[in-house]
Amino acid sequence: MEGTVFAPALEGIKHVKSEEGIMLTRPFLDVCKHILPIIEKFGAAMALVKSDIGGNITRLENKYLSNPTKYTNLYSMVQEEIEAKTAKGSSSCTNGLLWLTRAMDFLVALFRNLLEHQDWAMSQACSDSYSKTLKKWHGWIASSSFTMAMKLAPDRKKFMDVICGTGDINSDIEKFCTTFSPLLEENHKFLASVGMDELKAS
Repeated sequence: MEGTVFAPALEGIKHVKSEEGIMLTRPFLDVCKHILPIIEKFGAAMALVKSDIGGNITRLENKYLSNPTKYTNLYSMVQEEIEAKTAKGSSSCTNGLLWLTRAMDFLVALFRNLLEHQDWAMSQACSDSYSKTLKKWHGWIASSSFTMAMKLAPDRKKFMDVICGTGDINSDIEKFCTTFSPLLEENHKFLASVGMDELKAS
């Protein structure tokens, strides 16, 4: 593999915003898709996260593909649902974007932990990032399932060896966290502006 597993995502991040600064649907979803193979390397510990992310990407992608011109801008599908008063529905694209962004927040926090806390076991890095990001939005059942899954986290060194490829893994993790975080922050700001950033899991 040329470079680390982050190489495709890092390349993709450069294209997420248009020259006018608009968040573009297809490139944003493509970056999220590039993260899926990395999550896969976590094995059973991340099965829930992976299926959740995959499901939300599919939901947003299907909407986009129904009319690519109309939904070029990532936020256009949310605005449409806000106007139609369907945004709070559990199967809405608004909900999909919110949970996709939250899951990505969790992964950014996790990769940051792996970078900044070299002495932490993988399970500690996972638990800490979970409590900083997703936990407050999850109900008891989701939270319990997640906590159980974290116990299956792989050995840290083995994981890092697998994702390293031929590149500088620490440098790529740093780049990924630094360049992707502002895009996620922008999603939250937009969702907050339409009153949708505080929805909890049912």
